[in-house]
Amino acid sequence: MKLRKRLTEFIRVVAEEAERNPEFGNHVAVALGLAEQAGRAERDSTARHPSSQRPKNRRAPAVLDPIEIARQGEDVLRAKLGTLSIEELKDIVAQFGMDPGKLVTKWKTADRIVERIVETSMARAQKGDAFRALRRP
Repeated sequence: MKLRKRLTEFIRVVAEEAERNPEFGNHVAVALGLAEQAGRAERDSTARHPSSQRPKNRRAPAVLDPIEIARQGEDVLRAKLGTLSIEELKDIVAQFGMDPGKLVTKWKTADRIVERIVETSMARAQKGDAFRALRRP
């Protein structure tokens, strides 16, 4: 009888955890050969828990590649950036990792953001030029 009580308690704990934790529940379902039910449980848990979906605070993709444009010249880059909105400029900063301190996203003026993009893009566009200029005859 002692074994029966322990096994019953063990199964109860596993079943409760499988209900609480969808990932654990999927592992248990796969181990028991219930893979189809595991897939359904995962879809259901995603619908119930929107936090497991893509975060809402992700920025839109950048409308242009500032580093490629910087290779054409700083004036060309400034002209193209001058036509963009503040949000589009922030999208560029976010996508190309130009704000490691997360300060630019708080800036309110386009001129300031453009300066950061130009500074970073020009540096990245010219990176390695010293080695390309060394040509041996």
